[in-house]
Amino acid sequence: MEFVRTTVIRGLLNGGKAGNRYIWTAVARRQPEVMERNGMSSAVMQWRRMLSSGGGAEAQVKEKKEEKKEEKKDMVMSSYWGISRPKITREDGTEWPWNCFMPWETYQTDLSIDLKKHHVPRTFLDKFAYRTVKILRVPTDIFFQRRYGCRAMMLETVAAVPGMVGGMLLHLKSLRKLQQSGGWIKALLEEAENERMHLMTMVELVQPKWYERLLVLTVQGVFFNSFFVLYLLSPKLAHRIVGYLEEEAIHSYTEFLKDIDSGAIENVPAPAIAIDYWRLPKDATLKDAITVIRADEAHHRDVNHFASDLQVQGKELREAPAPLGYH
Repeated sequence: MEFVRTTVIRGLLNGGKAGNRYIWTAVARRQPEVMERNGMSSAVMQWRRMLSSGGGAEAQVKEKKEEKKEEKKDMVMSSYWGISRPKITREDGTEWPWNCFMPWETYQTDLSIDLKKHHVPRTFLDKFAYRTVKILRVPTDIFFQRRYGCRAMMLETVAAVPGMVGGMLLHLKSLRKLQQSGGWIKALLEEAENERMHLMTMVELVQPKWYERLLVLTVQGVFFNSFFVLYLLSPKLAHRIVGYLEEEAIHSYTEFLKDIDSGAIENVPAPAIAIDYWRLPKDATLKDAITVIRADEAHHRDVNHFASDLQVQGKELREAPAPLGYH
């Protein structure tokens, strides 16, 4: 037994695989007599198995670590609960790079939509909504002038609010009254998400400065609360205001495109997020991205004027089919 102890110590001092070989060689010379006498034959057999496995325990540990690394590559764990996203690819087989939207949420915009449609204000509420939007445009024109990239960024931080507010209040109404919404909850939330993607595209292009970010915080705080109260008091007025806001958005993006065509704004490559979201060609430019965004705004214009018209006629939104899946 003293021999085995001494041999093990010497092997440890040698370290690593060399130490293992030293221990095995020394023990093998004295077995089976010593091992049998000390009841150690089973230990020797176990040791032999470890050494014959190609590097012993150390090699096994390394192999397991490599296997775990491969598993982590295949599955990204978001928490210890084991929640993971399956592997998603583009149509060409390349890996899907975005977490903020999925391939089935992408679409090709209908560019045939009429950009010149205008709801002529006739009633008091219509005229109030129209004048309100025109007044709101004044400080925007003064602050941004023809910096249409920054103007569009600010516009989208506002435009993404009404759909979320309207969808949220209709959702609560549906729960409260135990009735269907006619698909309008989803339609308005689709609008809010679409406007947010406009913003994500513009942020890639503009890279807003600190004071512009501060302005966004201020405007969003004021506009969200004002629109929330307005929608509670008069949904038809709220939708009419949004309809006129979208008309102004179409005008702003049209001026943006004019500056691109004239060379005042460089027609740079479209951001990668825009190419995937709108299924644009790989060589798409800024002009292509702005063109599809403008078409989206025209659709939102029509949806909100339609929603307001329904309520002017004394109907509830759920009584008419919501314009779902426009893309």
